[in-house]
Amino acid sequence: MPGAGSVPARALPQLLAGYRGLPEELDPLLGSPLLVVDLDGAGPADLAPLGVRPACVVVGVHRAAAVPPGVPAELFDVLLAEASGAPAPWVAVPDLDDAVATLTTTLGTAPQAATALVQLLRLAERLPAPDALVAESFAYATLQGGPEHRAWLAGRPARSPRRADRPPVLVDRRDDTLLLTLDRPEVRNAYDAAVRDGLVDGFRLAVADDGLRRIELHGRGPDFCAGGDLTEFGTTPDPATAHLVRTTAGAAPALLAVADRVTAYLHGNCIGAGIEVPAFAGRVVAAADTLLRLPEIGMGLIPGAGGTVSITRRIGRHRTAWLALSGLPLPALPASDWGLVDEVAPE
Repeated sequence: MPGAGSVPARALPQLLAGYRGLPEELDPLLGSPLLVVDLDGAGPADLAPLGVRPACVVVGVHRAAAVPPGVPAELFDVLLAEASGAPAPWVAVPDLDDAVATLTTTLGTAPQAATALVQLLRLAERLPAPDALVAESFAYATLQGGPEHRAWLAGRPARSPRRADRPPVLVDRRDDTLLLTLDRPEVRNAYDAAVRDGLVDGFRLAVADDGLRRIELHGRGPDFCAGGDLTEFGTTPDPATAHLVRTTAGAAPALLAVADRVTAYLHGNCIGAGIEVPAFAGRVVAAADTLLRLPEIGMGLIPGAGGTVSITRRIGRHRTAWLALSGLPLPALPASDWGLVDEVAPE
């Protein structure tokens, strides 16, 4: 199996013998952020050395027709199999070599962001959602000041943030139902500070009025939300201020307070924040054309609008890690099979 740090399971005892810190072979700072473990024919004795996990991304792969029983999923960050219909937390892929090559490319470009992601996911799955959101924001703020994100910013042309000439979120009350509609179709409902503030206002209105029994979240135009407005990236005063904004005035904490009353209706592209925020809703309905994607690792970042919390609580950290590390789109039907959306409906 090609890829950085690739070893068969039977070689793990020698590789990790006497593990006390981080072996150089698996040190993200030395250019080896990925350990791929071939699980074909592996037994419990082969996996025992992974009782202490390296800091790097640990991926288990299996080629046989059915995934092996008894694999301790907690020792891995991603589990890939060529078996169709592989059960959670496995990800079924048509070609393991291509899947590993995708991860190798991503981690070669952004090893710090990738390592921070899996470290955060390992931690956040044990935390209550509000605390996990704070942890996500700390990690995101750290990466905002890091070299990978700075390099990504430097490679982009400078553009001024767009000025809104109308409210970016429409608020419409109909009896006991509150409709919140993203209304920036000219930029595919790109998620900026004004959209965030509009959503927060809407969710806080629902908190204050228990007569609102139902909240619907929609997006106008061909896409529900194409993710963060890239013209705003790099414009925050500093990472510390941005952290406080995310944790005190973010849409994710506001939605959590009314999640049991929220239904999100997705269609078209739902990228980054476009799936991270609605995944907190008590119910998510997706049109058949919906495509979900987490591209932040390629920017030297991690999902920062709550996705490491909302998505993980729907599909688990292994499949969340795959989505974020691969950056590949997930269509509506497999997203429904995974539980990321609750229903696939007509347009």
